[in-house]
Amino acid sequence: MKIAITGGTGFIGRHLAKDLISRGHEVIIISRGYYTRNTQPIQGATFIQLDARDTEKLTEVFRGCNAVAHCAGTSVEDGKQTLEQLHADGARSAVTAAENANVKKIVLVSYLSVRPNTKSEYLNTKWQGEEIVRASKLNYTILKAGLVYGSGDHLLNNLSNLFKKMPIFAQVGLKEKNVRLLAVEDLVNVIRETLLDENRLSRQTVAVMGPEEFPFSQAARRIAKALGKNIIVLPFPVLFHRILAFFSERFMPKPLITKSQVQMLADGISQQTPESVALPADMQPKIQFTEEQIKKGLPK
Repeated sequence: MKIAITGGTGFIGRHLAKDLISRGHEVIIISRGYYTRNTQPIQGATFIQLDARDTEKLTEVFRGCNAVAHCAGTSVEDGKQTLEQLHADGARSAVTAAENANVKKIVLVSYLSVRPNTKSEYLNTKWQGEEIVRASKLNYTILKAGLVYGSGDHLLNNLSNLFKKMPIFAQVGLKEKNVRLLAVEDLVNVIRETLLDENRLSRQTVAVMGPEEFPFSQAARRIAKALGKNIIVLPFPVLFHRILAFFSERFMPKPLITKSQVQMLADGISQQTPESVALPADMQPKIQFTEEQIKKGLPK
């Protein structure tokens, strides 16, 4: 099959592209540019540098594709695109282009806690993108993923770098909420199945959650153990993390934490939202957040 991936140079997009290519599929990667932590092109893929909001050019790229995975997204604005432009306008452009190009299936990758009318611009704009897809005439599947980890991610990369410098983890909130960490391999399996079978999860919004539920500080402890480190977990109020995120986004080229991430951790990332349904049993993620799995994703 011929499959296009928007945001194909990002964390999830790259893993998906490599998986599809390894199975003999033709892959087109669409992105504004190469993701800075992954500057090498993906062997076997066709790379097209394109703003995902350029509907006319996107239609040309989508023409002849059997399916589209819309993975474009970010948790922080970079001065070139706002969250609304990327998540809402980008989704509208992808939907229009897919309709014009007669694409048989589109899969939107969203996040578990995305919902309307929140204090988070990230969550609100991702919800707008979901609603645009749901209102379309396309054969779509919206996958709302839990907190995704793996090689090249932010979670393992940032926390491992932090623990190498200081043995302290600042817990988000005095009373911590739970998360369900999702291995990127499990998420890729679900995306692939819905892309290749146009009838699978057709016109559904589906929650994709990891097999374990625990506080985020437990994830931090497991990462530290995989590094051979001992850490101290100290509870900090959410306001502290909001202030940290503000300065992190403003002054760090790669923010340690963003406002949207603080909001999601403060809310918890472990429960599906009302508009989503559970995955079928045969598609449920199975990979545990073990020391071995963590070491596979740690930066070299």
